[in-house]
Amino acid sequence: MDINRNGFPRVVVTGMGALTPLGTLKEFWQGLIAGKSGVRKITNFDPQDLEVKIAGEVDFEPREHIDQKTARRMARGSQMALIAARMALEIAGFS
Repeated sequence: MDINRNGFPRVVVTGMGALTPLGTLKEFWQGLIAGKSGVRKITNFDPQDLEVKIAGEVDFEPREHIDQKTARRMARGSQMALIAARMALEIAGFS
């Protein structure tokens, strides 16, 4: 194991994955470069009783990435984490 000068193991990032209000990793990066914002009026639920009516909502269909049975058993945040991790592994060359 390679240790850095502070005594910690070196870490190499070989893959990335993202599900963001701007889209997946490629769309997210292009949106950042173009100065786009993913914040817009809330559409995933009725924000009538909330003070704030805008948010950075992440629109994705979990069943496009995870089988239906697995997706049903997972919270939305867990679905997003799993999908982003799979994207990162794919980019890193793991199959």
